[in-house]
Amino acid sequence: MLSLGIEGTAHTVGVGIVDESCRVLANVSATVRPETGGIHPREAANHHAERVVPLVQEAAAKAGVRLADVDVVAFSQGPGLGPCLRTVATAARALALALGKPLVGVNHCVAHLEIGRGRCGCDDPVLLYASGGNTQIIAYAAGRYRVFGETLDIGIGNMLDKFGREVGMPFPAGPLIEKEAKGGRELLALPYSVKGMDVAFSGLLTAALQLHRQGARMEDLCFSIQETAFAMLTEATERAMAHIDNDQVLLGGGVVRNQRLRSMVGRMAEDRGARMFVPEGELCVDNGAMIAWTGLLQFKSGHRPAIEETLIDQRYRTDAVQVTWR
Repeated sequence: MLSLGIEGTAHTVGVGIVDESCRVLANVSATVRPETGGIHPREAANHHAERVVPLVQEAAAKAGVRLADVDVVAFSQGPGLGPCLRTVATAARALALALGKPLVGVNHCVAHLEIGRGRCGCDDPVLLYASGGNTQIIAYAAGRYRVFGETLDIGIGNMLDKFGREVGMPFPAGPLIEKEAKGGRELLALPYSVKGMDVAFSGLLTAALQLHRQGARMEDLCFSIQETAFAMLTEATERAMAHIDNDQVLLGGGVVRNQRLRSMVGRMAEDRGARMFVPEGELCVDNGAMIAWTGLLQFKSGHRPAIEETLIDQRYRTDAVQVTWR
């Protein structure tokens, strides 16, 4: 079986094609990169509308298949930016109807976990999901993916991008902060906000910007932001692993491409006698392949939504998904 997935929750529109063994046949994307400021939802939606059809065609060509060969069409149903979600949902519905194929809506957060499970061979991991708009610690229990911890304010990637925007860095700021942090010499005092398994980043952001206005070295600031924020994520993840006695941790989301975060979580896992799993870099960021794979899992487990049941949900909670395929 073949599944085609369309991702479009925020700044990236992507199309992926996978088979039932989780082999990625194609995974292509285009990303909005504003010259100044952050992402404007309507501009991002217009960007997605212009590129989604060429990306579908490119994915089919790269996979060496005809669109008629696709068995399932899947799309990111939420959570995300409303205009972006509506654009890709409309594209997916049109494609499914034109091909006469079933349509499946996918929870974006669950898709990050499932593509990691499918590609890395881990069976029941705790997922540290760290991206621009989402920061959650997720694990499976009693038929659903439960959120054991999450950000109480903004996502880790959002925090990094907001800091970068205020100090003059282009979007996305995360890779530039990682590069600057390598020259850091001093760990500056920043708020460390862990509440049980939940985290908060707005206080850290405010304090870091205040230190910047006071003339702190950029390298030290970036180093301190990373060390503090990533230690918070690592601590909360370890607490979740201990709570459910789990010896597997999976990383997902664009921020987990950061090598310092990987090393901190990897060291924690090693000290616990656990294993860390990370999918390929292109599968950590938002992508169509993860939507295609999760949609295929849902379809094979009997999920057959009617068109009217594929409305987008900007606040689609991870733990609202009934996991019928496990």
